[in-house]
Amino acid sequence: MNLLQQIKDSFSRNIGSFDHGVHPSHHKEQTEKLAVQRLPFGKRFVIPLGQHIGAPANPIVQTGDAVKRGQMIAEAGGFISVALHSPVTGRVTAIGKERYSDGTFRDAIVIEADQYDSQQMEVNPIDWESLSTEEFIGEVQKAGIVGMGGAAFPCHVKYAIPDGSKIRYLLINGAECEPYLTNDHRQMLEQTEELLYGAEIVRQKLGAEEIVIGVEENKPDAVKALRDAIKPGQPVRVVPLEVKYPQGAEKMLIKSVFGVEVPAGKLPRDVEVGVNNVGTIIAIAEYFQTGKPLIERVVTVSGPGVSYPANLIVPLGTPIREVLDFAGGLTEETRQVVLGGPMMGDSIADLDAPMMKGSSGVLALTENEIGRPQEYNCIRCGRCVEACPYFLNPARFARLAKSRMYEEMAESYNVMDCVECGCCTYSCPSGIPIVQHIRTAKDHLRSMKGKVQ
Repeated sequence: MNLLQQIKDSFSRNIGSFDHGVHPSHHKEQTEKLAVQRLPFGKRFVIPLGQHIGAPANPIVQTGDAVKRGQMIAEAGGFISVALHSPVTGRVTAIGKERYSDGTFRDAIVIEADQYDSQQMEVNPIDWESLSTEEFIGEVQKAGIVGMGGAAFPCHVKYAIPDGSKIRYLLINGAECEPYLTNDHRQMLEQTEELLYGAEIVRQKLGAEEIVIGVEENKPDAVKALRDAIKPGQPVRVVPLEVKYPQGAEKMLIKSVFGVEVPAGKLPRDVEVGVNNVGTIIAIAEYFQTGKPLIERVVTVSGPGVSYPANLIVPLGTPIREVLDFAGGLTEETRQVVLGGPMMGDSIADLDAPMMKGSSGVLALTENEIGRPQEYNCIRCGRCVEACPYFLNPARFARLAKSRMYEEMAESYNVMDCVECGCCTYSCPSGIPIVQHIRTAKDHLRSMKGKVQ
């Protein structure tokens, strides 16, 4: 059976799930009904040069330069890199080392906002229809658009399809399977037209036959809004998905929607599918409709440690502390602040660190959520194997990592195929932090590879 027939058969069977995975509590009730608000502009913005996968951007401004909102301040540092733009009208006050949310110090551009400026941008639409595919890819790179689901992979790279390959389906990821996060959900409800417009732009430029939007079934209002907005004859399909984690991982999403498995070491384009997050597609629509590059994003602020949860439009470079202050500040019970979702997000080392392009959420968690269970020896129950959506053996990874047998993990057991979704740790009855052991091993392997090169 060829690939096209497999996909057609999957639609007829209404496949909406994948094998394995876990079912954590949703915790979306705090913000799923809250309309998106705009966070007021602050005073100081830190724009990291390396806030995306790939080479850091190269500054094209100097300390003391006046900048306008939306003005390019750093050029892409290579093909796998994107440009950066000022989120505000103001003045560059420093270019140097600034602290990131993980506690490290890396290069960034610091801008002080003009407190008397309206921070309005002129609307300058871009005629995307007249652009060649190569010109379109260049525009997306120039706009600084990356994957908004958290990975922050430069979007234009996905659109550079090698000769001999093609994209048959454009798959829009509206699963939003991480607990607490609702920013994609709200955008599907409030920016439905922009989502469909941006998807049509990408579909035409990639030469795809159809747009397919995958949405978990715990967002029925989003499914209805999208279906109601689709005009007769539009090549768009909305597919409800089982509520399961990690439904939003692109390989799992492809399996759920099309019934096709992306082989290990391969990319979605190898099965003729292109995948983009909801926020990414809306950012593309806004850029071509108004000329506004990626200088802000929608962020969910939630968790039991937040006084007033919210979905906010946050200018990039805003200190995390200001985002939390707008939500009423942290309660006394807060023990940890996480950037992203609770399954794959990272603990924040400094609340004055900036919000970046991949920052989908800010979660304030209490002892009830982060309290680590007592760790016992592995009982070889196999629950982590049953939970792993990539059919790996996480327990074996953990044992090898503890023994520092990192090279064997890579050569014999394909540890680099792990996406660190955390299903193994979540399902482990012995309280073993399996995914942390795996991350340690992968970090070691990457550092050794860098030394060899």
